[in-house]
Amino acid sequence: MERCDLGERRRGPIWTRRAGAAAARGVIVNIIHSVQGYHSKTIHFLNVAFDSSGDSLLAGDRQGNIYVFDLNGNRFNLVQRTMQACTALAFNLCRKTEFLVALADYSIKCFDTGNQELVSWMRGHESSVSSISVHGSGKYAITTSTDTAQLWDLDTFQRIRKLNVRQSVGIQKVFFLPLSNTILSCFKDNSVFAWEFDTLHCKYQLSAPVEGSVLFYKVFAVTRDGRTLVAGGKSNHLHLWCLELKQLIRIIQMPEKVRAVRHLEFLPDSFDGGSNQVLGVLSQDNIMRFIHIETCKLLFDIGSPEEGISTAVISPNGRYIASVMENGSLNLYSVQALTQEGNKPPPFMFKVVEDGPKYTSEANKLITKVTSGRSKRPWKSKQSKMQSRLLKLQANTSLENKENELPGGLNKNRLQALLKGFGEYPAKYRMFVWRSLLQLPENHLAFSSLIDRGIHSAFVNIQKEYPIKSGKLLRVLQRTLSALAHWSAIFAETPYMPLLAFPFVKLFQNNQLICFEVVATVVVNFCQHWFEYFPNPPVNVLGMMENVLAHHDKELLQHLIKYNVTSQVYAWPLLETLLSEVLTREEWLKAFDNIFSNHPSYFLMIVVAYVICSRASLLHCNQAADFEYFFHHRNNVDINVVIKEAYHLMEATPLEIHPQHMLDDFTPLTKGQYPVFNKYPTFIVNYQAQKWEKIRQDEIEYLRERQLAHESEAKAQEQKAEDETWYRKQKLLQEAEEQRQKILVEEEKLAEQRQRLAVVKRELKVKELQLLDASRRRFLNYQQDQDQMELKRLNDKIARKASMRQQETNAVQDIEPESQKQLFEHHLIKDQEVVTKEMKEEVEAHRRKMDLEDQRVQRLIEIDKEIQKIHTVAEENLARAEQKHTDTDGRLHPQRRLRHDDQDRVKRYREIVKLLHDNRVKEAELLKAMRETESKKQEDVVQNKAQLGKEQKAAAADGHRKQFLDDKMNDELELAEKLQREDGCFERLRDVKARCTERGVEVQQRPRSGSICLNDLSTLASSPHTRRRAELARQERELMAEVWRLRRRLTSRAQARHPPARSPATTWSP
Repeated sequence: MERCDLGERRRGPIWTRRAGAAAARGVIVNIIHSVQGYHSKTIHFLNVAFDSSGDSLLAGDRQGNIYVFDLNGNRFNLVQRTMQACTALAFNLCRKTEFLVALADYSIKCFDTGNQELVSWMRGHESSVSSISVHGSGKYAITTSTDTAQLWDLDTFQRIRKLNVRQSVGIQKVFFLPLSNTILSCFKDNSVFAWEFDTLHCKYQLSAPVEGSVLFYKVFAVTRDGRTLVAGGKSNHLHLWCLELKQLIRIIQMPEKVRAVRHLEFLPDSFDGGSNQVLGVLSQDNIMRFIHIETCKLLFDIGSPEEGISTAVISPNGRYIASVMENGSLNLYSVQALTQEGNKPPPFMFKVVEDGPKYTSEANKLITKVTSGRSKRPWKSKQSKMQSRLLKLQANTSLENKENELPGGLNKNRLQALLKGFGEYPAKYRMFVWRSLLQLPENHLAFSSLIDRGIHSAFVNIQKEYPIKSGKLLRVLQRTLSALAHWSAIFAETPYMPLLAFPFVKLFQNNQLICFEVVATVVVNFCQHWFEYFPNPPVNVLGMMENVLAHHDKELLQHLIKYNVTSQVYAWPLLETLLSEVLTREEWLKAFDNIFSNHPSYFLMIVVAYVICSRASLLHCNQAADFEYFFHHRNNVDINVVIKEAYHLMEATPLEIHPQHMLDDFTPLTKGQYPVFNKYPTFIVNYQAQKWEKIRQDEIEYLRERQLAHESEAKAQEQKAEDETWYRKQKLLQEAEEQRQKILVEEEKLAEQRQRLAVVKRELKVKELQLLDASRRRFLNYQQDQDQMELKRLNDKIARKASMRQQETNAVQDIEPESQKQLFEHHLIKDQEVVTKEMKEEVEAHRRKMDLEDQRVQRLIEIDKEIQKIHTVAEENLARAEQKHTDTDGRLHPQRRLRHDDQDRVKRYREIVKLLHDNRVKEAELLKAMRETESKKQEDVVQNKAQLGKEQKAAAADGHRKQFLDDKMNDELELAEKLQREDGCFERLRDVKARCTERGVEVQQRPRSGSICLNDLSTLASSPHTRRRAELARQERELMAEVWRLRRRLTSRAQARHPPARSPATTWSP
């Protein structure tokens, strides 16, 4: 056996010299992967897979090394290192260089063997992937784990669909059926579903296994045509399902050594059309047995208890078997070498019936036939010359042998001569020759009457005893046997009648009339005296055959007698099956060409000839089981030699023991009606018929009672289920009611808590509003104090500046030099401008401060409004009595009145602003006129120096009068401020003060600017300037009158809005 150690090599040859068909035990090469080092070890292979051609093998080991073995090129190559163990492989994708590998981290990766790169990485499984099934097109794949199966598109490597199941069920395997668009899913509860690939709709479900079966499916295999499914598990039984009929057609029982099946796979054959017949079964003893599913014969096996097999894969072309051994190595087997080894004779001690003779390939059969044909050619040519002369002789005497004339213009003697010359009839005309030889009457009416009676009760369930794959063949067999049973009752009780009729049914399945008449003719003529000792075998016929054997081969007979092998062992199995078990189709047809062309005794002679021709093998048998095995299976016996020996026995057997002396000549069936067949013990048949009929009636009664029992049990179960459902519903209703009561109690508690919370919130809101009101009042008082202090400071500052200006004016009067006077005037003008600028800045700052205070007050008002809204909403939600609504209205009424008063104050403020604006305009016009007068008077300063003294006195008088006016103006403003303070709106009063202050400043500025030229005014007492001064005095009087009118108006409005006896409007209810 060739051995290949991969070692650390990445590539190299697989074998040095290929063993081929001469390989020992079929092993071509044993591949191992060993690692040398401090601790040498062997890395175990885990999975293998063939490509679609079957000439390349993919193998993965425990460390994640993926090798490709080219079996045609004798090369291996390390294509990938995944660094983790692989759980499944697939190497038959549409792109030939790509393969799929499932890893221990539950992911699936696609690699390319050409460039050794990762193509895609697919994730989605939550447990180990046990199998990968690829569609026939190579474009789709199904990955299966215990909890789910996922369908992938191998073009985009995207998941298309996902199959989820309950955890209690579990998935065994999901895979594509060959040559179809069907997905088969097998679950742990023995349910099998078929799904349409395009729509993923369920096509059908396989029915449950037969009753009493404890087989739980674990492994599955499908033929290449996708018609047959084989399932196995923890048992030595295999279930064969026909997927077209969707039913279980056969149960195969493996040898007793097999207790569980671990793996199943069909062995492909190029000439079987996809309906594979050889199945590989890997059992718990690590031996893989290959059986024929039709004949249930063991063909060959691989592995042994010492060198057990862990898993195995068969190449699609059927040439190689790759198996992972228990020791971690990889064995590559040659199927050709295994089949040649299987052709050896079985050992004599082989006792298991299922493990029949080894499988003989079609090639070996052809070789045997060719060799046999060459050895017989000289004899055939010689006989042909002899027969040609006999034919000429018979042609001359044909008129004398009328009895040899057959229907269809044939002559029996001529056919016999032709048969002896060529050994068989032409296949093209064989059926026609047989019909002529048997002289079939073709009674259509009689046959129709038999068929019209229907299926005989004895053959209703014949498919259970003979599970024929072809439905048509089974129906023809059933009808033929039923017609025979209706013709004669003995055939319904004969157990071997299906075996006897089946070869003719298979030949004439397209013409049931001919089939029936051929079988009937065979029974009447070639089965003479078979039924005289029914139900025992025909001992008289067997005795005749034993006499013939004793006469021609005493040694063989003595050997058979020595081991208690009677004619019922070596002759009766051949008779009841008409040699169909021990001969191939071609051999059987050739044998019956000779049987139908001779006397009925020739059939017995050919059986004896078969035994004599097998004497070499029989003499080596020394156990009864070996003899039984030999006469129930095909053997390497040349049928031409058997036929020749039969003719020799026909000629050399003495007349006293010759079967021809005891059997009648051939008698065809009568025309019109079939003859009566009663050559059997009628009382036994009738008794058995009555007994069977009673058994059938008892069975029918039992089935009826069982059906009633099942129906009663089903009704009881249904009633029980209904009762349980009712009690469960009542319990649920009771639990729901209890839950509802609990919810109601909780709701009441929540309602009480909400009420307490509402009361607390209400108290907090009241306190908050009280605090806000107190804060507001405190802030208003503070602002009022600040405004009063600011106003007082401004008044003091104005008075101080006025006194300073008076002092400066007096000081100017004492200055003698003109230059000092001008300098003083210049400085005075600058000081006046600085003071004016400061006053303007102070006024502007004060105005901005007032605006900011207005904004703050407005914000407080808005906050107050929001609080009031929130409080209103809370009061509305909690309001449950009319008194609360009344309290709410009571609190809202003062606020409305305050807002109405605010609006009135705004209107008054606008009127005051308008009046102050008009005054400001008039003051600006007055200032402009004074400045024009000043500019004119400056030109006459030099001319009017003499009148300076008089003008100073006049200016002093004017200053006293202006001081008097300022005092009156301040008194009026204080009075107005007092009235406004009583009104409660000091915000608007601050603006009035500011405007009046500005006006006072302007009024003070006018005489100050005019005091610069007092010397000029004194010198022009009787000039037009005197008239201007009188005009200014008049305007001042008008302004004072207007101020008095404004004061009276404000006083009257304040008294009208706030009568003295009115109560405050800002009280809060508790």
